[in-house]
Amino acid sequence: MSRARYPSDLTDVEWALVAPFIPAPKPGGRPALHSRREIVNAIFYVVREGCTWRALPHDFPAWQTVYDYFCQWRRDGTWEALHTAFRRQVRIAAGRPRAPGGGMLCTPPQTPSPRRHPRLDP
Repeated sequence: MSRARYPSDLTDVEWALVAPFIPAPKPGGRPALHSRREIVNAIFYVVREGCTWRALPHDFPAWQTVYDYFCQWRRDGTWEALHTAFRRQVRIAAGRPRAPGGGMLCTPPQTPSPRRHPRLDP
């Protein structure tokens, strides 16, 4: 099914970077009705436009299908792996270490106030 391109759709170059992280259809069972790229484009549409799943335009796969894939990929760590890999690439391109270091806040310890509340303390 051909459709108009949305601003949130992945280009071919972007899809080439994202595709290795997206799980392939499981062997056996029913064949996939929608391409993984269309599913990802629909998820990115919801994220970019800030709409509800039910407000997904009708030229995308059904919102229930898109939402189901989103939840599956969240549970199996697909989104986390994708985010981690891209964060590393961006940090390296910026000349920073691959992974963020553990931050430490250097604040003095807080001591309790010596004042007493007149109605609560005798």
